[in-house]
Amino acid sequence: MKLKLGLPAGSLQNATLNILKKAGFNIAVSTRSYIPYIDDSEILVRLIRAQEIPRYVEEGVLDVGLTGKDWVLENKVKVHEVAQLVYAKQGLRPVRWVCAVPVDSGIYKIKDLQGKRIATEIVNITKEFLRKNKVKALVEFSWGATESKPPELADAIIELTETGSSLRANNLREIATILESVTVLIVNKNSWKNSEKKRKIENLSMLLVGALQAEEKVGLKMNVPKKQLEKIISELPSLKKPTISSLYDSDWVALEIIVDEKIVREIIPELKRAGAQGIIEYPLNKVIY
Repeated sequence: MKLKLGLPAGSLQNATLNILKKAGFNIAVSTRSYIPYIDDSEILVRLIRAQEIPRYVEEGVLDVGLTGKDWVLENKVKVHEVAQLVYAKQGLRPVRWVCAVPVDSGIYKIKDLQGKRIATEIVNITKEFLRKNKVKALVEFSWGATESKPPELADAIIELTETGSSLRANNLREIATILESVTVLIVNKNSWKNSEKKRKIENLSMLLVGALQAEEKVGLKMNVPKKQLEKIISELPSLKKPTISSLYDSDWVALEIIVDEKIVREIIPELKRAGAQGIIEYPLNKVIY
């Protein structure tokens, strides 16, 4: 059995390969081929534009793929969604499709788009959004460089953004968020009915979710005097109750927890002041609940 896996080429490629590596899959990409090597003999990987992956999964050309939820909606495909994976090109957060106009435009709200020209890659989503808001406008497909089109080629654009920096650099301002999107793992419906493929896909999903859950967490180990143990435990945030082990010195125990990495710099000095010693911080590859 070969599971045909589609991975997004382009802006999401590096982030996807990094998550897969943490999940345990080493993938080597050649500049001359869109069929990378993967150290799993049961998986065949193809690099394809994220926009096209939903269609290929629906048609069965691919068994499974990683793409944006936005492209699943835009292509109006019938696929099975296995997992939502919140990561993007620049971080672990959703991306947004926003409506933006020139900073000096007289357009300030969605109703102001009545009769205007809008450029975007997500034509179907845009038309549905306008219909729900009872606005009639001309929606044109944009092949790229969408931010450069206003005001001469379009009155407004609907474009993907993570931080908004590209919009600001092109003297554009947001007037509304049209859609929030995350990366999704989608499966062909017939492939999902194949028990062998389904088990392989479920394993892949579990490892990917675990790798993402570990991205912003670290493990902490330390030695703690027993007389201070309850106080330290009451102050420690952790996923579950900490693991406590006996030490040769009966007055001390070893304590291990998993915490959010962003709070480590605040709690390590407090742990030290509370009497903890031998504090070790270590990275995590996966956290499986």
